[in-house]
Amino acid sequence: MEKALVEYIVRSLVDNPDRVELNVMEGEKATIIELRVAPEDIGKVIGKGGRIARALRTILSATSTKTGKHASLEILD
Repeated sequence: MEKALVEYIVRSLVDNPDRVELNVMEGEKATIIELRVAPEDIGKVIGKGGRIARALRTILSATSTKTGKHASLEILD
């Protein structure tokens, strides 16, 4: 569920939605979502002062409380 939500939001933000890649690593108590986008779209995902990245992480955290696991988002170059 978290992966689909993050993917939907990020694809809506970027100019190259076909180059959005998400890798989910499930642990016992945590889920890590690694996000890769085209180099020219990195700024759109991070946002001015990291605002968009922070908002994505807040939404991810709110949705992950249903499962009782901690979820984190890593934006990779």
